[in-house]
Amino acid sequence: MPAIDRCGGTMFLPFIARRHAPGPNSPGQTEPRMRTLRIIEHISLDGVIQHSADESGFPFSNWSAPYRTPAGREEITLAHGTGFDLLLGRRTYDIWSDFWPQAPHGALADNLNAATKYVATHRPASLAWGPAEGLGPDILTDIRRIKSQGVRPLILSGSSTLTSPLLEHALVDEVLLVVYPLLLGTGKRFFADGTPACTFELADSKALPSGVVLNNYRVVGPLKAGKRGVTG
Repeated sequence: MPAIDRCGGTMFLPFIARRHAPGPNSPGQTEPRMRTLRIIEHISLDGVIQHSADESGFPFSNWSAPYRTPAGREEITLAHGTGFDLLLGRRTYDIWSDFWPQAPHGALADNLNAATKYVATHRPASLAWGPAEGLGPDILTDIRRIKSQGVRPLILSGSSTLTSPLLEHALVDEVLLVVYPLLLGTGKRFFADGTPACTFELADSKALPSGVVLNNYRVVGPLKAGKRGVTG
């Protein structure tokens, strides 16, 4: 397997997205493909991914709600695919576990409920929304193990504390940003301060009638800065 460059480096309810992942093996492939890990974030133009108003004085609860439309939900559900597992922080898990088990049957709800939820938590015995597995104290080692087992892609949404270390340790394959046409000015950002510089390749982009834009990126590797005074 070729070396992987280190990149030096929430909640969603009706909106979530991913492209269909390739099959576990390509023609002529001699070893199993590792699971892909995709980060999906619903994000403002100024990089805020926080949605809950009860966290640290954040004043804008559920700010994505005005942009949810039937056409948008249908497009997002089709893009999400059918077979995947989830990587979640404990807060996101708790928010979703209050919503999705009671949600009306549909492709997205059924797939989320069927997915195995790998949760960063100190209380694994309380993971009632299953199937679920608590991650151990060495989260990065556990995620490497999970990526090496099985073929279903992994999706991470929500946790602002997991995104930066996962990118830093080359565990992320793709990033899908669901960008909303608004500025919030405060709140938790997608990337933490100090996240090492990283390069992404735009794989595809789709604009919805609501003004929401889905940008799907592949992780390339560390930033390679140009020489001073040279412009492209």
